[in-house]
Amino acid sequence: MPPDICGSVPDAGKSRLCPLQAALGARPCVDNYDDFCRLALSLFRFIGAAYSTGASDCWEAAYRFADEAPDIADSPLLVARVAALVRILRSGRPCELCFMPPSCRRLSKDETELMRLLAVARRKQPGELDSIVCGFVGSGQEAAATRAVTALASC
Repeated sequence: MPPDICGSVPDAGKSRLCPLQAALGARPCVDNYDDFCRLALSLFRFIGAAYSTGASDCWEAAYRFADEAPDIADSPLLVARVAALVRILRSGRPCELCFMPPSCRRLSKDETELMRLLAVARRKQPGELDSIVCGFVGSGQEAAATRAVTALASC
């Protein structure tokens, strides 16, 4: 029987996952984060889409999504802080940030790093935050990125 492209492949009595399934299974999922991080991730994605497509609808979607989120006192400020961090990261990196579509449950490598940055900033551990920021942003943007992610974490 021929193996299924993304199904299991019999191998000496054991089944293996398709490499694509194994890779997707190992990637972080939005369900692993709290409500605030999931909200921030959605805003990152909307704003990332706005930058890559130039469509103003993406900005409107970000503001509407933040307005509808519970427990957010100042949704325009939250969107502005996410946008500020995205702008800083875009200017300090040699390549574009990779964002998944807003409805996707999986995270890209860049999104995983952003969630890690946000989690560390929310735990208020500056030394750890500084080292993560240095590894994620380009030279000369570390201080601005640290301030931006700290401000976002305080929303």
